[in-house]
Amino acid sequence: MEINLTSDKPKCHCGIFGIIGSKSHVALNTYYGLHALQHRGQEASGIVSASKDENGKTSFSFHKGLGLVSEVFAEHNIFETKLDGFSSIGHNRYSTFGESESRKNIQPFVVNYRMGNLAVAHNGNLTNAKHLRVKLVNEGAIFQTTSDTEVILHLIARSRLKNQEDQIKEALQQIEGAYCLVILTDDKLFAARDPLGFRPLCLGKINDSYIVTSETCALDINSAKYIRDIDPGEMIAIDQNSIERNDIISTRIHENKSEIKKHCVFEYIYFSRPDSRIFGYNVDKMRRKLGKVLANNHPVKDEDGEKVIVISVPDSSNTAAIGYQNQLEKMRIPSKLEIGLIRSHYIGRTFILPAKEKREIGVKIKFNTVKGVIEGRTVVVIDDSIVRGTTSKSLINLIREANPKSVHLRISSPPIYFPCYYGMDFPSKEELIGNKFNSIDKIREHIGVDSLEYLTIDEMLEAMVDHEKEHFCTACFSGIYPQTIADNCFI
Repeated sequence: MEINLTSDKPKCHCGIFGIIGSKSHVALNTYYGLHALQHRGQEASGIVSASKDENGKTSFSFHKGLGLVSEVFAEHNIFETKLDGFSSIGHNRYSTFGESESRKNIQPFVVNYRMGNLAVAHNGNLTNAKHLRVKLVNEGAIFQTTSDTEVILHLIARSRLKNQEDQIKEALQQIEGAYCLVILTDDKLFAARDPLGFRPLCLGKINDSYIVTSETCALDINSAKYIRDIDPGEMIAIDQNSIERNDIISTRIHENKSEIKKHCVFEYIYFSRPDSRIFGYNVDKMRRKLGKVLANNHPVKDEDGEKVIVISVPDSSNTAAIGYQNQLEKMRIPSKLEIGLIRSHYIGRTFILPAKEKREIGVKIKFNTVKGVIEGRTVVVIDDSIVRGTTSKSLINLIREANPKSVHLRISSPPIYFPCYYGMDFPSKEELIGNKFNSIDKIREHIGVDSLEYLTIDEMLEAMVDHEKEHFCTACFSGIYPQTIADNCFI
């Protein structure tokens, strides 16, 4: 029996990385970048590199496979032999498909068409992919994968425009939904972000090379300098002339389209690494503010006046717990931040149980309690979200075994009621605990805590920068989608 140990958290579909610069070790830089972005996709990884022969002809080489970055690129000399070049793009992927289908869907995708080589890596979800795919198939296109990303390749290849940059722009004008893209051609690196800016994408530089990537942590690992975010609705093109002139070509995908930004607020709550800077602000700072607002609105006091013990569910809730406990102290509520849960980092993404009767070991594979911290104390557990509730219920049972006085659960996001169509993977609506139980009190009873409180949507947005509050997508909490979503919109 195999248990997926991350099944009770939302998943981001992908992380992307691109670099261009002839004097850099581009494939190795990409490898390091993908390693830093491992949290954005843990099922498959791939790198495509462009190199020139002695006659100046460009060829693409690639390596990709199922598994973590370190597993896929275990061959130590692959970067000096197979993947050496002047430009490279890479992709980490989370998938909901089976293994055989996953192999076909591992990005970056590579094709050769009348204008030369073309490779693409994509983070997001196209909400009109099914419609476009049917149209393309009726026009004679043959698809090799079930990924919405392949639609983009077909749109580019079938464009009648003469200039490759115009072909890419024309293709992007036809797609809808969430996309951050890095596109590699024979002589250029393109990057693009959808007009609403659902997912983060930034630009950096190391020596003479430019980097485009999902998060700044992938710049940091390469000792690269952050320049700026790629703007929502922007497409950039970088080639050797751009590098020599230090001048990147930038254009708007939709010239006359002006839409309010709708960043995914879950990037701050859970997805992005706390050491990254996204949407213009530090993730760590935002998570501390979420914890502060959570404490202001949903504090916990010990009935006997003793110190409340605040613990996080490691690792994504660590900084929210710091913000929560700091604010309790400012409110003169006796409290102490403690490490009450220890997480094992050596179990991989799944764990094989030898027999069905061992099923009850569950969450103990991943977590254990520090009993001396918890026993006889009022414990506040800070977590970022509850999806199905299965892990939360097992985790509270584990904490109860350490004999606390009481256990209180505080969530630094609102209840999740609705599916996401923009690159975040939830289970079906029926599986979401917010829909299975029609009140927070019933969720509390199911999980088994003495009290349970979530942030409301307004409280969550209170943690955001004032002038940015209207720029966040909250559809998974509110059901209000920033774009019209067609029925059965996915492939």
